[in-house]
Amino acid sequence: MYREVSNKAATTRKRRRHVSVSGMLTMLGVSRSGYVAWLKRVPSHQQHRKQAVQLKIRNIYNASKQNYGAPKIAKELRKTGDMISARTVGKYMKDMGIRAQWVKPYVVTTKDSDFSHALQNILQQDFNPERPNAVWCSDITYIWTADGFVYLTSVMDLFSRKIIAWNVTTTMQVSCVVDTINKAKARRTLDQPLVIHSDRGSAYVSREYIRATKNMQRSYSKKAFPWDNACIESFHSLIKREWLNRFRIRDYRHAYTLVFEYLETFYNTVRIHSHCDYMSPDEYEKLYQQCQKKDALRAS
Repeated sequence: MYREVSNKAATTRKRRRHVSVSGMLTMLGVSRSGYVAWLKRVPSHQQHRKQAVQLKIRNIYNASKQNYGAPKIAKELRKTGDMISARTVGKYMKDMGIRAQWVKPYVVTTKDSDFSHALQNILQQDFNPERPNAVWCSDITYIWTADGFVYLTSVMDLFSRKIIAWNVTTTMQVSCVVDTINKAKARRTLDQPLVIHSDRGSAYVSREYIRATKNMQRSYSKKAFPWDNACIESFHSLIKREWLNRFRIRDYRHAYTLVFEYLETFYNTVRIHSHCDYMSPDEYEKLYQQCQKKDALRAS
């Protein structure tokens, strides 16, 4: 009840309106003595702490592009010394009227090729390699725009779940996949065996793709079995749910800008991932490199 009085008083102050306090108190059933006591009340230490934590929650929430829910925000708070449970963060977020802004994606099923040769599944749903550049996976997804569909091709390193190469195109030609694979090869050091996994879409069984991946072990999902490529499928669902589906995307240029912003300024660099022990993919890979250098120094 007192909160309602406070809200109405704040609103009238902002709008510079004069209201009768007595009339408001009568309407709300609040005594004048109770109202005066409320005005003189000094916030307790616990209330000050709650307000400080709520401010941190809002900052973390906004920095995550409004994507983090209570569990991840609690993890981030603990990193800075605030020992708080996800349940308490959830209560505070509810009081603040904020929640993770997930939007259900529009689902389109890609057409599988009729490639009849035997294609091996080397990966066998082993999604946890012990080093970077041991297993990559790739896939194509549709992005709806007012100007027609565009297509996002991605290559993920399964070690860190980092998207190491991506491409947004207006067509779904083989060259789009090959260009993305070549970008990934140019950005990474490939001095050890590498498995690259994909579905059996026509682009991934083409001669051009086979040439582009000639020094890699090609692995393919079973037909009509998306769980074999679950990590990249999950990422494409994630980028739509967390980001793209918030916008009415106008055209190719708008889609490209949105994908760039999500991947290069958030997903790879900032967004914490449970697989990465609540670090970003970039941080996870840097930690691996630091550990490798320490091990090399000990061995020398």
